[in-house]
Amino acid sequence: MTTVSFSVPEEIKNAFNEIFFGKDQNAIISHLMTQAIEEEKNRRKRVQAIDALLALRQSIPPVTTQEIMTARCEDRP
Repeated sequence: MTTVSFSVPEEIKNAFNEIFFGKDQNAIISHLMTQAIEEEKNRRKRVQAIDALLALRQSIPPVTTQEIMTARCEDRP
């Protein structure tokens, strides 16, 4: 295991110490860091997916509202 040092505002440090008094604060920080890593990975995946959709959109010709309405009604009873 390694030691990591971060600077945080005093009020956050005090609130953390108060809320998590008597708990394994190292485990809590590790868990929070793991959550932050997963959230960032998911955010990056969403950005890539959006970028891919936007790129795909550039290669597809525009469709009129009428064409959309016609397609929605086709093959429906």
